[in-house]
Amino acid sequence: MVAISKLSIALMFFISISVSLGNQNNLSTNEGEEYLAFAEKMPEPVGGLPAIYKLIKYPEIAKKAGIEGKVYVLAFINENGGVDDVKVVKGIGGGCDEATVKAVKKTKFSPATAEGKNVKVKMSLQIQFKLK
Repeated sequence: MVAISKLSIALMFFISISVSLGNQNNLSTNEGEEYLAFAEKMPEPVGGLPAIYKLIKYPEIAKKAGIEGKVYVLAFINENGGVDDVKVVKGIGGGCDEATVKAVKKTKFSPATAEGKNVKVKMSLQIQFKLK
C-alpha cells in the first residue's frame, strides 16, 4: 500500500512537470493572451532601431541629473506588427523608462511569422541613453 501511494505521488509529480513544461515557448500577458517567446522570423521595427530612437526625446530631468544607461523592455507584438503592450524589465529612471515605453508603443513592426503564419511574440529590446 505504501508503494502504491509513493507511485501515485511520483506519477502526479511527473504529470505536473510535463504539463508545466508543455508550452515553454508560449508566454502570456495579464490578459491571458499567448505570445510566443520566439518565431521563425522575429519582428523588426519598420525603419530599424533608428526609427525608435527618433521617437525618443531625452527627458530634461535625466539630462540635468546626468542619467545614462540602458532601458530594457519587453514588447508584446501582435500578428499585424502592432505593439499591444510594453513592460519595463530594467530601467534607469529620470523619465527614460517612460520615454522608452512611449516610443516603442508608437513603433510599427514587421510581423513575426511561424510556419508561414503571422504570430504574436514577446520580444526584448534595449534602448541606450547617452548624453553627448
